[in-house]
Amino acid sequence: MDSGKMVLMGMTLAELKSAVKELGMPQFTASQIAQWLYQQHVDSIDEMTNISKANREKLKEQYEVGAMKPIDCQRSKDGTIKYLFPVSCRAMTTNETEGFVETVFIPDKDRATLCVSCQVGCKMNCLFCQTGKQGFEGNLTAADILNQIYALPEREQLTNIVFMGQGEPMDNLDAVLRATEILTADYGCAWSPRRITVSSVGIRNKLRRFLNESECHVAISMHSPLPEQRQTLMPAEKQMSIEEIVGLLRQYDFSHQRRCSFEYICFAGLNDTTTHAREIVKLLQGLECRVNLIRFHEIPGVDLPGSDEKRMEALRDYLTGHGVFTTIRASRGQDIFAACGLLSTDKKLRMKN
Repeated sequence: MDSGKMVLMGMTLAELKSAVKELGMPQFTASQIAQWLYQQHVDSIDEMTNISKANREKLKEQYEVGAMKPIDCQRSKDGTIKYLFPVSCRAMTTNETEGFVETVFIPDKDRATLCVSCQVGCKMNCLFCQTGKQGFEGNLTAADILNQIYALPEREQLTNIVFMGQGEPMDNLDAVLRATEILTADYGCAWSPRRITVSSVGIRNKLRRFLNESECHVAISMHSPLPEQRQTLMPAEKQMSIEEIVGLLRQYDFSHQRRCSFEYICFAGLNDTTTHAREIVKLLQGLECRVNLIRFHEIPGVDLPGSDEKRMEALRDYLTGHGVFTTIRASRGQDIFAACGLLSTDKKLRMKN
């Protein structure tokens, strides 16, 4: 969608105030618009009925809400639903005229988590991730990020949001911070930041900025405590090492409600050994955190063996027994390519499927 009009969704209250001022409307109109957008979730400006018809017409000349419904969905046998959302042309940095991202809704008893994307593709090129094989096609705008929540059919069921879909959040930090501000602000969706987790491979300066400017949980992709090995799995290690990441995290307080976690995909004989367990304990000693062990989901062209349940349980028990709280994350949506590391909207891959 690119009608040439500016999009209201993704605008902060301060920006809405500037917009209504330019249009000659009363300042309080900005708060009314914010309420209609982020609390009532209207699809059109015409639905903003406490704004005068004349002012709605003025607004419509230059703006639109910007909501875009998903164009496809796949349902897993375990209840997980994967949606395909279009993104604005503004998000694309390639010659493509349209872009898409995948978003995963994960219901689980009294919890319902949405895994949102922040980029079309990804620059990080982690060996074990399908999104990285897609390459980078563009940064999502704050509106594109929020639309994955705004236009979700199960929106009212959501209890948690994780920025663990396509893309590296710190590589699109301005849009991610804007989206999380709107999600947590009183004028916005008024969510607690403790319901939102933002993941990262660790990017120098950007990770520090996120920790300073946001109160949301942070999840770091570790996958190996050994720098040289981590670099073979994750090229981003060369830019910001796992030791540097942990050193930065030690400067922040995670002993109260804000949580720090580490994501760890287990590969048989590669990173699930006793040596790795000892190094994880050594690396994280004294840091208030948790480790989430994740099953590896095979992707084409990558010869990595996933750890079996017994090895993962042994790793979990060792870490927990040495003071590092560790869980094994349940794998969801693997049959629809919605599990960790499987998201991709590459057109060639979509045509093959």
